Amino acid sequence: MPTKTLRQLSRDDVKAHNTEKSCWIIIDSYVYDVTNFLDLHPGGVGVITEVAGKDVTEAFYGLHRQEVLHKFGPKYIIGQISGEQQRIEQQSPGSLSTVPYAEAGWWQQKPVPFLNESHHRFRAALRKFYDEEIMPDSVSMENMGEVPGSDIYMKMGEIGVLACRLGPGPHLKLVPRLPGGIKPEEFDYFHESIAHEETTRLGIYCFAEGLASGMVIGLPPVLVFGSKQMKETIVPDVLAGKKTICLAISEPTVGSDVAQLACTAVKTPDGKHYIVNGVKKWITNGTFSNYFTTAVRTGGPGMGGISMLLIPRCEGVSTKPIKTSGSPSAGTAYVIFENVKVPVENLLGKENGGFQVIMANFNHERWSMVVGATRAARLVTEECFKWANQRMVFGKKLIEQPVIRFKLGSMVAQIESIQGWLDTTTYQMTKMTYKEQSQHLAGPIALLKFQCTRMTQSVSDSAVQIFGGRALTKTGMGRVVESFQRTNKFGAILGGAEEVMADLGIRQAMRNFPEARL
Repeated sequence: MPTKTLRQLSRDDVKAHNTEKSCWIIIDSYVYDVTNFLDLHPGGVGVITEVAGKDVTEAFYGLHRQEVLHKFGPKYIIGQISGEQQRIEQQSPGSLSTVPYAEAGWWQQKPVPFLNESHHRFRAALRKFYDEEIMPDSVSMENMGEVPGSDIYMKMGEIGVLACRLGPGPHLKLVPRLPGGIKPEEFDYFHESIAHEETTRLGIYCFAEGLASGMVIGLPPVLVFGSKQMKETIVPDVLAGKKTICLAISEPTVGSDVAQLACTAVKTPDGKHYIVNGVKKWITNGTFSNYFTTAVRTGGPGMGGISMLLIPRCEGVSTKPIKTSGSPSAGTAYVIFENVKVPVENLLGKENGGFQVIMANFNHERWSMVVGATRAARLVTEECFKWANQRMVFGKKLIEQPVIRFKLGSMVAQIESIQGWLDTTTYQMTKMTYKEQSQHLAGPIALLKFQCTRMTQSVSDSAVQIFGGRALTKTGMGRVVESFQRTNKFGAILGGAEEVMADLGIRQAMRNFPEARL
């Protein structure tokens, strides 16, 4: 809704302005003088002058997203039709969507046993922050391949959202406040899941990845295995958004087979430093990170010769951007270490005990990926509901076609199934220590991730068919769907490929297979 006082006009008033020299149109009861916009319209002058002086609500929403009005409307709006009210719901910053299944059940007034008032307060504060501080420039930054700047990181640090994405723990007391006034002692994994969901809700995969996804997997090893000095100096700066960090494990010849990595760290004769040589590939946030939590080989072959080092961006460290299916906004990098001198105090955990450090955070990483992927699929489904209810084809709305309702039904059923499994797993995490999670949830989380990425592929396919040609266009109505169909496969590879996840889940299950069998 416009905030300024508007002129009250009649439809006859608008009809009189139907030329290139004075061109008015009506969109959902509001009157816009688009005379000065005619030469700027991407579709040409004629598209607008053909409907000059008329109500173009149906035609407008058949071609454009509501965000177009939010962006350009205030500049051109001049009045409202007297006695008429806005019919199309305008979603204000921070509000929950009322579109069916656009939000998980609890947020649409369906009771669940896992959440309480603090979760609602936390989400409200985070959504308002993302809608007002991050969303406005995120699309253009993604399109231009810009990484999130230090100003964005500082804003995220100020409200404590960076710390929230690492789960419950003492680190929450290192920031001045948490969103919604949440206290560190009441923070749980459901609060963390909300933080991941709201980041994903931007609907721009690589820009969202640029918002500290490297920290989510790169800082936990420092929190758990780092020295007191690291925890007192480096961690606070990262949580405040002053410094950035990423995880550097994968190599050009090593993906899921971490035990075969080749990047070496050799101690100097005086035993005070490691000299690191090697390369890392597909490192998210690597192009702009200040620190690299790095897997290196300090011993013999196999997992028993791996250590973890915290390597600052210093002499001998260089990064090159990698072009992926997404945009450069994620800062995906090729990282090169050439005779990098690293103090032995930067060792995380024990020498040659790095494999345990790597594995310690895998469950949490995979769980957070499921949270994000499920929310992304839900956002895509919301877009499909909206499009199906406004797109007119063969004289009626898309939603009136049984085949479209079938696709939407399939999408919703798959998302809600994953949501149920995810919520149960998250609840179990709140009742287990980290050690117990590693023992009991490694297999189920691996299988959950496998099933989740199968779900996103199916949702993407249906969404593309619903949107048609617009799903192949990076701008306009199909922007969210196009981005999703281009990037949803990231989840099927990163954090453990689907095939590895399915195998891991069954191997973990077989550890508890009873000896006495029928």
